[in-house]
Amino acid sequence: MEDLQHTPYHFWQPAACLRVTGEDALTFLQGQVTNNLAELIVDHTVYGLLLNQKGKVLADCFVGRVGQEEFLVVSYHSKAEDIRERLEAYIIADDVTITDETDQSRGVTFFTEADHWEVISHLPGGYLFPGRRTSGSHWEWIAPEVQLEEISPSLHQDLQLTNEEMERRRIAAKIPAIPQDIGLGELPNEGGLDRDAISYTKGCYLGQEVMARLKAMGQVRRQLLPLNATAPLPTLPAPLFAGEKQVGELRSAVATPEGFDGLALITLMHVPADRKLALTVSGPSVVTLQNPA
Repeated sequence: MEDLQHTPYHFWQPAACLRVTGEDALTFLQGQVTNNLAELIVDHTVYGLLLNQKGKVLADCFVGRVGQEEFLVVSYHSKAEDIRERLEAYIIADDVTITDETDQSRGVTFFTEADHWEVISHLPGGYLFPGRRTSGSHWEWIAPEVQLEEISPSLHQDLQLTNEEMERRRIAAKIPAIPQDIGLGELPNEGGLDRDAISYTKGCYLGQEVMARLKAMGQVRRQLLPLNATAPLPTLPAPLFAGEKQVGELRSAVATPEGFDGLALITLMHVPADRKLALTVSGPSVVTLQNPA
């Protein structure tokens, strides 16, 4: 990575950027987040979920260790107030302080094969961590707005990616957005989040018993599936039908020359053999379900 001028990038506003500090911060977060933070070292980040007692998804977040007793909890789309309320509800006698820095924080996604230390060497501070935008290599940088303004002259305007392009890349990579694709009514496994957001070997956390039962069962009744369609992009979320029966809901979509590509939560037992669905009751079969990620 020679400099930032040759790097595609995307500006974004985090929905949550919380700083969690205190002597008990690591132990506390370990008991709240679905993934294992026990071995998390400074300048490293773990992606995980916050669940309710029934194992349903409340929020997702990146937990980054920025100091011995200091962590950042960052989310693309899950709201800061929801994450903070959930965490503070379980602070009993813990030495833990949560500070909301969302309004003062900005994000930049850098699409580059360069490693962490090479990328951060071009940036004036802030926090850098691997993202979940696409299947390709990219980094997320969180920093105060003044630092973003400092690097802006170094970025090539023609390489800035739009929100639509970012959504297109995410859908193509079959990565669920929380809570748009998988939210409070859904289980992590329905979106394939059990593969990289859940540890089945760590200690207790809220929703762990449900996750253990799901692992033992080995399957769920619904699944987030990619699809393509030869029809105009509908208003989201949009119901999907097999004949007269609604079998799912389109959660995310981007327009294509032929129609649209998207991600839909589908009840598996009702998927027809040809994997064709309609946007209206007994309507034309304009939607084709693809294989999951």
